Amino acid sequence: MVVADLRAHPETSVGEIAARTGLPQSAVSGAVARLKEAGAVVTAPDPADRRRVVIRQAPGQSARVEAVRAGGVEGPLAAALGTDDPAQVAEVVEVLEFLARRLAPGSGPRRP
Repeated sequence: MVVADLRAHPETSVGEIAARTGLPQSAVSGAVARLKEAGAVVTAPDPADRRRVVIRQAPGQSARVEAVRAGGVEGPLAAALGTDDPAQVAEVVEVLEFLARRLAPGSGPRRP
């Protein structure tokens, strides 16, 4: 959720992300710290207000992001599901991709 918000708001703060997402500020701070450690975001003091820290996506892709994307989701998903059946894993991947499309910002109204 934090990464999606950063994509939609390329220069933002922890407080602004928390306000938009409804997540506790401490959860956003933790997520930003992990993203920064992974090389996915950079932070810097806001030139207009030195008390505020601006968060931006890191230029390029971090080595960690490249490794995760290259590895695919199937292996970790099979381990989490406790199965090596490729058909079961493919079925779950299909459902997750469907949900990702439906839950993406701007995908239309949600049904109760």
